[in-house]
Amino acid sequence: MTISNTRRRHAWALHSQIKPSIPTRSTDGTIGSGSRIGIVSFAASATANTQLITSVAALDAAVDSPSAGGSTNHADAFTKAVQLFDAASPNRKVIVLFTDGNTTAGPNPMPIAMAAKDDDITIYCIGLDGSGGLDVTALETWSSAPPASYVLITPDDSELEQFFANLAADISKPGATDIVIDEVIHPDFTITSLLPPDQGSAHMIDAHTIQWTIPELGVNTSEGAVLQFFIQHTAGTSGTKAVNQSIHYQDAQQNVVQFPDPVVTVTCDTTFTPEPCPTPIDFTISSCSDAVVIDAGALSLSSQGSIVQLSVTLRDVCPGKRIALAVALSETVCGKQEPRGLKTFVVPAHQNLTCQDITVQCIKFILPDTLNDHTCGLCCPRNIQVQCFAHYIDTDFVCCDSTSPRIACPCSKETTL
Repeated sequence: MTISNTRRRHAWALHSQIKPSIPTRSTDGTIGSGSRIGIVSFAASATANTQLITSVAALDAAVDSPSAGGSTNHADAFTKAVQLFDAASPNRKVIVLFTDGNTTAGPNPMPIAMAAKDDDITIYCIGLDGSGGLDVTALETWSSAPPASYVLITPDDSELEQFFANLAADISKPGATDIVIDEVIHPDFTITSLLPPDQGSAHMIDAHTIQWTIPELGVNTSEGAVLQFFIQHTAGTSGTKAVNQSIHYQDAQQNVVQFPDPVVTVTCDTTFTPEPCPTPIDFTISSCSDAVVIDAGALSLSSQGSIVQLSVTLRDVCPGKRIALAVALSETVCGKQEPRGLKTFVVPAHQNLTCQDITVQCIKFILPDTLNDHTCGLCCPRNIQVQCFAHYIDTDFVCCDSTSPRIACPCSKETTL
């Protein structure tokens, strides 16, 4: 709550109505329902009279402490109030501002109020008429929308009392009771184990579903709850995947809860099974039978194909020059030429004094039978084509406009066939 020190006329009303509005008090003198309250008073500057606390006595004393006088710095009041909150906390955050809306010190409070609302902080404005009048437009601009629900102008005793009663009921929810959380994980994962939660109890309905029940949470103090379980990735695909498929929450108070949406990055080894297991043939051996005759049906030979091993002779190769060689294999299937493989080599230079032929041999290609449309395996002929390409790698040619000399790399290596 933020209270301006310039309001003499309504000081008695503030003191008498704020104190009863402090949420339900427990028997130990603290605020119940998991709520915490802080007091900020302001004039030319703002002061945090308390942090967010639960001590009723300390809050009572803080409400009694402000005295009238000085100017009004709303920007500093909003700043100090926002600083009381833990930005990382999921709890609801509310500012109740008591003022006439007339800023007489400090910068424009509008950007600070807007930033607070953007951070999901609810702002109530209680307009109290002062010596400088009442700026209703400012209060309606600072408050949450709609102003009719978040701005109260010059209230009398009964209006102020009712406002505080409604506000106390709104900001001091009685926690949650009879909580049931049904969590379903993504089908790509399987739950392997479940640890006991720190609140309530949980059990696995199946390998993908957990039900977590909590009798009450946050009824007497601010509480959280943690449930830990372990999962195993069972799909064969990699990528960044959401752990949860869905989470359904319900409680007796019909609270709305937002859960985090964790993701994990999964990297799977690529696997390939070329030969699936054959379909089993069922049969029965009768009791007391010494023999049984079974026709297992026809069986085709699997994973057939051919290995092509070829050689090529390079004619009249000059000494001291390496050769780049490419061999491309293709097959004619249904009148169309289909690629079957490409290999490239570096043929080392020979050191004879004159040109000579070089034979490159044992170039192997694999032709699985599944690449063509035949169903007769090795019994059917295959029409294969081979194309060879070759050229010199080494040359003493230097472009006429080049000024950089050719320098051999000391780490270069030659491939020997």
